[in-house]
Amino acid sequence: MLCVLAGFTPTAAISGRAPLRSASAFLRLKIVMTASLDTDQATREASGARPLGRYFEEFTVGDVYKHWPGKTVTEGEHHLFCMLTMNHHPLHTNDVFAAATQQGRNVVAGPYIYSLALGISVPDISGKSIANLATEELSHPAPVFHGDTLYVESEVLEKRESSSKPDRGLVRVHTRVFNQDGVLVTEFKRLSLIPRRPAKESAADQPGAPAARRQHEKEGVSAT
Repeated sequence: MLCVLAGFTPTAAISGRAPLRSASAFLRLKIVMTASLDTDQATREASGARPLGRYFEEFTVGDVYKHWPGKTVTEGEHHLFCMLTMNHHPLHTNDVFAAATQQGRNVVAGPYIYSLALGISVPDISGKSIANLATEELSHPAPVFHGDTLYVESEVLEKRESSSKPDRGLVRVHTRVFNQDGVLVTEFKRLSLIPRRPAKESAADQPGAPAARRQHEKEGVSAT
């Protein structure tokens, strides 16, 4: 939806010659709406947009997804996370206190690293999920400091069909987080409820699939 001010044109605004209007004139808005707006995920992905997540059929046990991009952790965002979550431990937010600890500097809060890793994995793992059912075996084997850059990988551990609803299944993954030096800093397993691909969609016509791949598959030639 686009709102246009009555009597106010973009050209006039750019040139600095915007006409002066009374307050009432600025309250008169012209509403411009598109004839139709596609809001469902499948339709928007079919336009060529990058698909978000996977259907149940697209997971293969043993696959490892090396998520992209990585993320550099900054002091500002970390302190904001601590304030929002009421975590006032001085190891995370007080330079003087942290300097006297065995680490010698602020340590990034573990829940923030978990949250980042989870978010980074969404496009490859749970972008289509119905629910995130469980997080298990969360651990932080090494500290993360301000300025560290994190890279996240997820391995598919298992997948099984739902025993009660045929349109979905369960997928368990093991997610690992490494810093720029290749040190494992966080890992966890999580279980997601993932929908099956709708019957009207075929693997060859998956939204966002390259045209060449679809053509190869129709001709019986592997595109891999």
